[in-house]
Amino acid sequence: MALGLHHGGLFFPKFQSLPSRSKTVLARSSNSHESSPSSSNGSLPLKQKKTFPGKPEADIVVIGSGIGGLCCAGLLARYQQDVLVLESHDQPGGAAHSFEIKGYKFDSGPSLFSGFQSRGPQANPLAQVLDALGESVPCANYDSWMVYLPEGEFLSRIGPTEFYKDLEKYASQNAVQEWKKLLDAILPLSAAAMALPPLSIRGDLGVLSTVAARYAPSLLKSFIEMGPQGALGATKLLRPFSEIVDSLELKDPFIRNWVDLLAFLLAGVKSNGILSAEMIYMFAEWYKPGCSLEYPLHGSGAIVDALVRGIQKFGGQVSLSSHVEKIVVESGRATGVMLRGGQFIRAKKAVVSNASIWDTLNLLPREAVPNSYMERISRTPQCESFMHLHLGFDAEGIREDLGIHHIVVNDWERGVDADQNVVLISIPSALSPDLAPPGKHILHAYTPGTEPFELWDGLDRRSPEYKKLKSERSEVMWRAVERTLGPGFNRDRCEVKLVGTPLTHKRFLRRNRGTYGPAIQAGKDSFLGHSTPIPQLYCCGDSTFPGIGVPAVAASGAIVANSLVPVSQHSLLLDAIGI
Repeated sequence: MALGLHHGGLFFPKFQSLPSRSKTVLARSSNSHESSPSSSNGSLPLKQKKTFPGKPEADIVVIGSGIGGLCCAGLLARYQQDVLVLESHDQPGGAAHSFEIKGYKFDSGPSLFSGFQSRGPQANPLAQVLDALGESVPCANYDSWMVYLPEGEFLSRIGPTEFYKDLEKYASQNAVQEWKKLLDAILPLSAAAMALPPLSIRGDLGVLSTVAARYAPSLLKSFIEMGPQGALGATKLLRPFSEIVDSLELKDPFIRNWVDLLAFLLAGVKSNGILSAEMIYMFAEWYKPGCSLEYPLHGSGAIVDALVRGIQKFGGQVSLSSHVEKIVVESGRATGVMLRGGQFIRAKKAVVSNASIWDTLNLLPREAVPNSYMERISRTPQCESFMHLHLGFDAEGIREDLGIHHIVVNDWERGVDADQNVVLISIPSALSPDLAPPGKHILHAYTPGTEPFELWDGLDRRSPEYKKLKSERSEVMWRAVERTLGPGFNRDRCEVKLVGTPLTHKRFLRRNRGTYGPAIQAGKDSFLGHSTPIPQLYCCGDSTFPGIGVPAVAASGAIVANSLVPVSQHSLLLDAIGI
């Protein structure tokens, strides 16, 4: 979901030298770049270093420390590979990093998780990676979020029965019947959608061992248990979810709109663009008995910290403020990277880019890239960008039962993917008070991947035109926040007010056009794989299979890591974590 709501699982869904293998360091190099001066996760010991002892090389160099890159590096370190992560920013985490201003600790992106603390074959891919690294993240559990719709506003609860009451009150009895019809049809398919652990997948023929031989029996069993009708329905798992909705002849406007909203929050596309498998997994996570949502105590930066600890624990290294200027290709193979300032870091086995496919292309010498690959990337459509609003304010006058998540939809007729139409609001201090000073709250509001980059392209960030547009385009978020917080909130009394635009998104997250990721329509196109036409160069993250969202990028990083080690090592890891 647009940099904020992410469910728990999915179908395959100036730098001289490095530390020795015996020393693990999270360090800032002197190769600094333009970044937020106040950024800090606040929990990891950051050692100011200008040089590192050792040789300027590693087995595998990972460009970027987003969730996908950190998961990849963590597993590689667990596989006893000498791995180095190079991060341009002064904080790790990419779109999931945290930053602190005036004692307020903000999430830059993801804020809603489920299945995060689960373990075993059906666990969230991120949970499986953390399990492999021997790390965990304490969470607060909750079961609802507020929605503000044209029909009214209500507290939407997850679980098998509570939502029926909301439908009866705010939609119609027909909506209740259609929702029941939908759940009855798709929940039996969840066994098939969850039968293949993402951590078992690799990008070579070894997958026949780690997937086919290991999980074919359980997958076959799930098909048998579903019976002929269920097994037939399972053939639609890799088709758009709208096909299932249409086949059930669901016509209630509220149900159709709600399904589109859930799909959009999950993957940045409506139900006609999301894989059925991903939606079915989400339904199983959110509408089964005893389900709950989770928020990591101390913010999303706690997840990043756990992954970095895991990398360090197994001898890996993370270097901050280390901007990769280009990927070096010699004799047709990726052999390392060049940092800003001209320092060369050799990669003995592989380079893995956690940058987007468009940004990765810009790091490569043009003559090394086949025209067909450049054309494939250039024609891959991109999701739009974001407007962000980060606030720190006094809790006095704000109701105590605030809740962490709020969704505002202004007009169903415009569609959930229309710009300025849907605003997502997260107030993590409602569950983790330590994120704000005593008696204060933090808030992050944003328009989820719907802000047109063209409105901002070429503007000078210091110009009056930019500031005027910034004020105008942020107003929809301010109004949504005021609706959410009620009359006790006064925007003029906020102690911290940060408005981010697509140019902010592009600048700090180094995202081409500030995009959320590829706008892939299920059934019409597919995400790129992880290998590239350049030997020893791999890609992971939201530009690659299985796509956008925290579980998806964690899975992509895991797939790349698995593909870089022998099947025997991969199988031993699966045994060790019980999947």
